[in-house]
Amino acid sequence: MTKKITDLLRSINILESVGELNTEINMLHFDSRKVATGDFFIAQVGTQSDGHDFIPKAIDQGAKAILCQHLPEDINPKVIYIKVENTSKALSALAHNYYDCPSNNLKLVGVTGTNGKTTIASLLYELFRKLGYKVGLLSTVTNFIDTKEVKATHTTPDAIQISKLLSEMVEEGCEYCFMEVSSHAVDQHRTGALNFKGGIFTNLTHDHLDYHKTFDAYLRAKKGFFDQLGKTSFAITNADDKNGKIILQNTKAHKFTYSTRAFADFRAQILEKHFNGMQLEIDGLELWTNFIGDFNAHNLLAVYSAARLLDQSKEEVLMKMSELNSVAGRFESIISPNGIMAIVDYAHTPDALKNVLLTIDQLRTRNETVITVVGAGGDRDKTKRPLMGKVSAEYSDKVILTSDNPRSENPDTIITEMREGVSANNLKKVLAITDRKEAIRTAIMLAKKDDIILVAGKGHEDYQEINGVKHHFDDKEIINEIFNQ
Repeated sequence: MTKKITDLLRSINILESVGELNTEINMLHFDSRKVATGDFFIAQVGTQSDGHDFIPKAIDQGAKAILCQHLPEDINPKVIYIKVENTSKALSALAHNYYDCPSNNLKLVGVTGTNGKTTIASLLYELFRKLGYKVGLLSTVTNFIDTKEVKATHTTPDAIQISKLLSEMVEEGCEYCFMEVSSHAVDQHRTGALNFKGGIFTNLTHDHLDYHKTFDAYLRAKKGFFDQLGKTSFAITNADDKNGKIILQNTKAHKFTYSTRAFADFRAQILEKHFNGMQLEIDGLELWTNFIGDFNAHNLLAVYSAARLLDQSKEEVLMKMSELNSVAGRFESIISPNGIMAIVDYAHTPDALKNVLLTIDQLRTRNETVITVVGAGGDRDKTKRPLMGKVSAEYSDKVILTSDNPRSENPDTIITEMREGVSANNLKKVLAITDRKEAIRTAIMLAKKDDIILVAGKGHEDYQEINGVKHHFDDKEIINEIFNQ
């Protein structure tokens, strides 16, 4: 697919250019290794490297045009150069234009916040398919173009991949798309050119400070998504989160709130709680759901709110919501032949871990032991590690600290940092077993009938990343294997 550079530059402020812009190019690339003859290379300034350093390599590989923030000293007369203030910001618009502005032809809804993004986006996808629509999904777990699955590598894909996937959804006849919007994606302008019909804010807790450095910067990134919404869009916020109102302060979109505790546009009340689901009242009507926990009441209410603002019938939405099931790796339970319950959950932040453990605490009879197996990711926010240790010890009877995805770090170091958050009174509860499979096996050996084991942190993931290599590892597979031995 070839495109004229002039057509791609719509809505982009050009500071300077060299060469004929009324020229056709082939593909867009920000990775110089992927550049081929006739392509357009975008030199992004990243956190690890500067794309400007790879301009010569891109030209050697056949780049016809270069987008940059400063022109190189050596200008190649056969190459077109375009200077802009921010190449990352411009890339989102370039990609959107290259794929014929697909978000203009979809009702695109973004979900952002620390916890709940995957559940809400995935449930909206499932709900709207049950309502009879063709739908797209961009999520941490996987991407869907209607029924076609496309493997996910990031919470939010890069700007080129987003527009490509949205374009394929339009071609497939999708009317809606629901996508997770990460704070990294907003900060890196990956979603800046997209036309969102609406945005949903879930909550804001401790995470990603390795990237954002401060909580305020993390908050600003999330808020930035809503700042970009237009006057015809809707913005839904969680009124039960202390940052809910701040997030929508400067948005031009129509503002709505949802809550299980306070006055709001959309309200829910939990009537009954069980290990196999809960009875909710939403908008004056009762429904049984296959979900567990107060946090899922919020997630379901966000789903309901968005569906209503997308002009769906109240009764039909609630009826179809009662048929929805849990997202992979989110409070998934497995029962052993001798009556031990294991729960696998993606909880990898202190707040998410606390929510899951509080949910278990509310449902248990006090006759059983709660054993938590948990780790923390390497090369990520180190400040949350002691908090993860603290929370797991405070809300469990026994804890086994183990390896998660250590990446380039020593897993024993991570475990030590988690243990530092455990109070002296709770240290006797805590074991450290670096090998995750052995940690899970030990938890199962320690458990007796009716006990509850929480295996937290990895959820849907089917790998463990160690020293840059991804090894197959699935918590659910391991649990089932040991249960059936």
